[in-house]
Amino acid sequence: MTGSDASPSFRLAYVPGVTPTKWVRIWNERLPDVPLTLLPVSAADAFGVLRDGGADAGFVRLPVDRADLSAIPLYTETTVVVVPKDHVVAAVDEVSAADLADDIVLHPLDDTLGWEQPPGKPAIERPATTADAIALVAAGVGLLVVPQSLARLHHRRDLTYRPVSDAPESRIALSWPQEETTELVEQFIGIVRGRTVNSSRNRPSAPEQTKGKEQPKGKPQPKGKRPDAGGAARKPAAAKAAGRGARSGSGGPKGSGKRGKPRRRS
Repeated sequence: MTGSDASPSFRLAYVPGVTPTKWVRIWNERLPDVPLTLLPVSAADAFGVLRDGGADAGFVRLPVDRADLSAIPLYTETTVVVVPKDHVVAAVDEVSAADLADDIVLHPLDDTLGWEQPPGKPAIERPATTADAIALVAAGVGLLVVPQSLARLHHRRDLTYRPVSDAPESRIALSWPQEETTELVEQFIGIVRGRTVNSSRNRPSAPEQTKGKEQPKGKPQPKGKRPDAGGAARKPAAAKAAGRGARSGSGGPKGSGKRGKPRRRS
């Protein structure tokens, strides 16, 4: 929001591989009067977009510089190797990095896994993007290790992928500028964290909710009974005691109800 006269809106950035559809749908259901604009950004540019005010929040890949950005880690992705369908790797369920030692493994400039030492043999030249690397895999030039979401994003019928058991993993987080934690940002955090619309974090405070409304009255008491439960319970007991006293001669005035001594028969 750029001013008090501007209509409220929410701008959400997201990096390749993230599918924000579910969260956008919930936003539109809960805040139909606040339009949400999606901004696709590269993993390298995402933090700059947030810092420059180009987006209110964004789905990014960790790590995040916590000096000026807040972040909530969401999930960790499976790492896979993308191979041609006729490659030997396609015949197994899972591989290790060592299994790729004899293959050329492409390492694009926009790699998101942060390898200390990429597996396999390096290519003569690093592809500029993951999309370029996928095209080279399809051409039989080499293999590519990426987060599973990117393998799905760049899916081709002539390629497949398998999990790599010991490769680095990529984690997705929701991030936003620390100094711009607005009410709309809080609303989106609640949606991502799965809070319901009735959650205390998503509804006004209690005084605002009950303002101007009559407080609910207590349950009406039956006629002849007081709301004091203790008194209502004691009275019947006292009445029973009095009744027993009248029959047995106890509880009345002194001397009343006593029988005389029986007379002797002659």
